[in-house]
Amino acid sequence: MPTQVVTSDLFRRHDNIGHPENAERTLVMYQAVQQSPLVDYLTFIEPVLYPEEPLYQIHSERMIEKIKEISASQNSWLDLDTYVCTHDFETARYAIGGTVQLIKNVQEGAANNGFALVRPPGHHATTQTSMGFCLFNNIALAAQELVNQGKKVLIFDLDVHHGNGTQDIFYDSDNVLYQSFHLSPHFPGTGAVKEIGIEEGKGYTVNAPLSFGHGDTAVETLMKEVFLPIATQFNPDFILVSSGFDSHYADPLGGMHLTVDMFGWLLEQLLPIQPRLVCTLEGGYNLSVIGQCLISQLSVLCGHPLFYKDTVVEQNGWKPILTSIKNKMKRYWDI
Repeated sequence: MPTQVVTSDLFRRHDNIGHPENAERTLVMYQAVQQSPLVDYLTFIEPVLYPEEPLYQIHSERMIEKIKEISASQNSWLDLDTYVCTHDFETARYAIGGTVQLIKNVQEGAANNGFALVRPPGHHATTQTSMGFCLFNNIALAAQELVNQGKKVLIFDLDVHHGNGTQDIFYDSDNVLYQSFHLSPHFPGTGAVKEIGIEEGKGYTVNAPLSFGHGDTAVETLMKEVFLPIATQFNPDFILVSSGFDSHYADPLGGMHLTVDMFGWLLEQLLPIQPRLVCTLEGGYNLSVIGQCLISQLSVLCGHPLFYKDTVVEQNGWKPILTSIKNKMKRYWDI
């Protein structure tokens, strides 16, 4: 069974040439994959349109109707960061639908795993508000489809920005384990260690707020001592990954010091816990690097890992963060 990649020119309709989250992002990533040795091991599929009705399971009517109304007639801005283009009510639903289609294909045995090379991204969109370049929360809506089937879902977020929307949506749920490492202080200002969930969801949100310059060593240690032990005990039926490549050290909107190979390494660690795994694109704005980051992950997914000569100086000082997370999480998990 192949690794499937959802991709389409439809996603380039969502575009603002002066904005970091523009149509060229997916184009350069697709071209990089096509020029790589991986192309023979991948199957590329078109996205399906996600219906309107399930949007209301996650997002408010006001939020949905606002995007629908604007995209019917004009290009506009929802806030200083987040734009809407004509046809975006449809384009954004193709981004969700592509992710959901990959999950369905993995469940039915048509694919081993997959990557949704879709946009606009989603992990900042909350129940009530589109923000942070995101219109609807692609990964949350996809996870909700699995929860509706009685499945347990691990959402692993490796974007440099905390996925406040995803956390918000599942903050009281014990069916979804949300794990994130991210730069702090940084946009959107959430993701503190103390944010662990509420009610039945207590202990099912695990945040690792890292500082400027923290890199591979810090993340490797967090994976081995916190994220992986908790994920193993949770025993998910499916893993969804918010793949934000702005955690790379060269990203203009970042500040963490991950190297290219770390993006593939993270998937190598998650796959033994649950091989049913689908990634969906979030951030990543350095056009000369994001293609390599995607290839790093795809190469692991399809079983033909590729490696890059990519190094950077890392900053120390992350061990107190590790200790703080362990002290908070040991009430809920054996770590």
